[in-house]
Amino acid sequence: MEKIETKKLNRENAKISQNLPIKVVQYGEGNFLRAFVDYIIDKLNKEAGFNAGVAVVQPLAGGLISILNEQDGLYNLFMKGIRKGEEIQENVTVSCIEKGINPYEDYDSYLDLGQEEELEFLISNTTEAGIAFDGSDTLEGYPHKSFPAKVTALLYKRFQHFKAAPDKGLTIIPCELINHNADTLKEIILKYAHLWNLELEFINWLNENNSFHNTLVDRIVPGYPKDDIDSYQSQLELEDKLIVSAEVFLLWVIEGGEKLKAQIPFDKIDENILIVEDLQPYRTRKVRILNGAHTAMVPFSILFGNETVKETVDHDFTGDFIKKAVFEEINPTLSLPSEELDSFAEEVFDRFRNPFIKHQLSSIALNSISKFKVRVLPSLLAFQKEYNRLPLRLTFAFACLIRFYDGKWKGKSLPVNDSDDVVSQMNKVWELHSYNEITEQVLAKTEFWELDLNTVPGLKDKIATALELIDSKGIEEGYKAFS
Repeated sequence: MEKIETKKLNRENAKISQNLPIKVVQYGEGNFLRAFVDYIIDKLNKEAGFNAGVAVVQPLAGGLISILNEQDGLYNLFMKGIRKGEEIQENVTVSCIEKGINPYEDYDSYLDLGQEEELEFLISNTTEAGIAFDGSDTLEGYPHKSFPAKVTALLYKRFQHFKAAPDKGLTIIPCELINHNADTLKEIILKYAHLWNLELEFINWLNENNSFHNTLVDRIVPGYPKDDIDSYQSQLELEDKLIVSAEVFLLWVIEGGEKLKAQIPFDKIDENILIVEDLQPYRTRKVRILNGAHTAMVPFSILFGNETVKETVDHDFTGDFIKKAVFEEINPTLSLPSEELDSFAEEVFDRFRNPFIKHQLSSIALNSISKFKVRVLPSLLAFQKEYNRLPLRLTFAFACLIRFYDGKWKGKSLPVNDSDDVVSQMNKVWELHSYNEITEQVLAKTEFWELDLNTVPGLKDKIATALELIDSKGIEEGYKAFS
């Protein structure tokens, strides 16, 4: 019998022919932005008449833009979870993306985005490592290495094309999980403006006619469900190479005022989106508890032998380890009322146990060192300062992180996923012959941690001991001996 070929997902086959004006330039085509920001924009279009098309820019040389363009910007988002005790399963075809651009192959088309008449918003998620300054970038660099340099070049193009028109400035909403993400991005953009000797009029236009909004994003997005792809695909009529799975829960906190509320009709859709004067209380709680638990568990749980977040929290040993790390070592360092923190943490663990989501630990291993610095290290240092002792589980998790970057464990390769520079540095460290030397060199890397962690009382000795126990006894027995 001849096999019937499944039709591909595109606008012709899906009978979706809308042609939306480009109102949003988005840096990042990965799972998170497509399951979060693009989902929200799509919902605003369908339910609130937002009428916004998205142009997606591929931030790195390797990416998914070619596949996204093959599908005319379409993809399916599957959302599953528990909401107020009720099982929720939803599936939506997201159609707000009008085009994708790879600036590494077509830089002129990228710069042309600056000339879009109706462009209003610039949104990004290039991971914590993305908002960084690279002094080697020049205005004429095609393309620029850093994301902020690309943004500076685009804004300058827009400034020139519209002759500094006050109404052509952009509303800039970065979603990278670093504190004061928009403030930091603006600071680096201004640094490039000075480095490139751009005119004062541009700097004034940037400051006066563009707005930068710090944000907090929260949604667990496992991404492409490779292990269950046949089950997901069987629910669709058209073949989709960019299926995204996500939990039902969503939170977006944006610093802003009445002007932003008037620009985007968030109040007309039923989603947990807050525009507030100060997001810091929301950020600290979320980053330290939810993201901190994620980042602390990844190397530890992979080395133990788990593959998913749910496996980690369900297992007696690894689940107890992570829960005690949160409730006994992270929560006590936060300033909010303990009842509120414990309630939020319980909700987080319910989300981790979501039976519909297989959140692969390897998928959240990207840039684990920079994530550890932002998400876990502050809790470790705050605990040591408050109680004059090191937090047992967070310290052991730190040792697991260092051990993970060796890249090999029990004869198998580990899913280390970081910049070439970080991986190279860690490879060199693991060529050393003693755990004390390895630990001392890693802790001394101020480019990783922004301070020499050898100055933290007892940390070097504890981690060196933990590394030796991990290699000699394994994770579970090593931890028992360590504790």
